[in-house]
This record gives sequence, C-alpha cells and structure tokens, in this order.
Amino acid sequence: MTKPKLLLTGAAGRIGRAISPALEERWDVAATDLPGTGLAELDVTDLAACRQACAGMDAVVHMAGVPDPNADWDALLPANVVGTHHIARAAMDRGVRRLVLASSAQAVAGYPPGRQLRAEDRVRPPNLYGATKAWAEAIGSWAASSSDTTVVVLRIGFFAERPPKGADATPRNMAAWLSHRDAARLVVAAVEADNVRYFVANGISANRYQHLDLTTTRNTIGYAPLDDAWA
Repeated sequence: MTKPKLLLTGAAGRIGRAISPALEERWDVAATDLPGTGLAELDVTDLAACRQACAGMDAVVHMAGVPDPNADWDALLPANVVGTHHIARAAMDRGVRRLVLASSAQAVAGYPPGRQLRAEDRVRPPNLYGATKAWAEAIGSWAASSSDTTVVVLRIGFFAERPPKGADATPRNMAAWLSHRDAARLVVAAVEADNVRYFVANGISANRYQHLDLTTTRNTIGYAPLDDAWA
C-alpha cells in the first residue's frame, strides 16, 4: 500500500531528529530544513516555497523555528511568526487534512508557580518566545476555523532524551519532561486523531508529578506516554 505523505519542517532540529523514525514507519515523510542540513531545503519565510512543499501532503508537522526562550524579536520574527503563518496558509491552500504546530509550555509559563496547567488554559507567556508560541496557537485556530484543514497544537515541555540531571533537574523541569519516544508518540497521535477540528494538547511524558495535566490530551487525541522522569 502507498503510504500517505507527510511534510516535516525543522527535521534537522532536536525534536525533528527524534520523531523522524516513528513518522517514517507510518508515512512517506518529506523531511525539510535549512540549507546545509543535508535535507530538502525549505525556507518557511517563503510562502511560495511553502505552498510547493505542501502540495499533495496528507499532513504537515511544523517543527521549524527558533527554540530559545531568551531570543529577541529580530531572531524570532522570521521563523516563529512569519514562518508559522506561511506554513498554515500553505496547508490551507493545498487542502492538507491535518496540520500539527509546535507550541511550548512557555506559552502558559506566566501563571503563578506551582499551578498545574491544563490543555484548556488560556495562553499566558512570560517572554517573547512564549508569545510567538501563543501566536502559533492563534494561527492554528484561524486555520481550523476558516478552512478544511484540521489542527492540533502541541504545548511541548522540557524535551530531552533522558530525565533532567544536575542544574536542569528542577522540580518544574522534571514535571515537564518529554522524552524522545513520547515526543514521537505525541506527534503520531496528533496526526492520526479523529474527530478533531482544533485542539491544543499538552506535551509531556507520564511523569509522576505533572506540570502539564494530560487528562484532556489523552482523551482527545489518544496520546499514551510511557516514560516517567522519576522512574
């Protein structure tokens, strides 16, 4: 059988590399990134290039972007703001069935410390990077509301292959940890979930203490994480 086609942006990034093997088992993946990465080139700030890349795709997983919470406006504007719009616009124009956008726990990190965050919580970013991820959530809502493209947005936690150690092993980071294999399971669930028009999913592992509550995410897209930062 012919596999459905999936466009992955930011495929040379940390998350892109971790999730690619699982995606390739299920889809015909067009892995794209910036020049010099050895992958097919895609400049997400070029709308025409995005439209060309989205042609014939069943799904688009958009991981391209600047992942630095300390980045300034000039660094964030091209990929995180313009690029997110262009990928969504291109997916809509090409009739892509499912668009998966990368948000971040930083989009809601402005709430008081110690509060468990639900997928239903409104955005409250504490920094400009988080604000660009709030923009990604808004762009996803726009795309789902004004086209046939359905959208799942992922509020990704502390992404790392293994649980945080040393100075990184704060209670918050441990509770927000997302392992490599759970990231792959999260993205697969986001692409395959039925009966979803627009949904914001929390993206962490099955940690004993959870910074982001997974109840709605499990129930809505069938995400079933396996790892625990305290195991």
